[in-house]
Amino acid sequence: MLRALLAAFGLVELLFPDKLVAVMTRLAYEDGGEMTAKPWVVTAARVEGAVFLLVALFGLRGRCGRCGGDDGEAGEDE
Repeated sequence: MLRALLAAFGLVELLFPDKLVAVMTRLAYEDGGEMTAKPWVVTAARVEGAVFLLVALFGLRGRCGRCGGDDGEAGEDE
């Protein structure tokens, strides 16, 4: 469930960073409609969205095998 939410937010942030920054600014500040973000903020939001999406899709795969519920150590296959 958490991975799905992270992937959805990352996809929205990756595809529509300017709209998301505008919405978050209006939510965070009382005069959010009058504020303008610096040009690098949209790029940073897009990069953050890509990172969220990659973590949601691939980032937790390596850890899932190690945190399984068995009592064995992580290198017993050898």
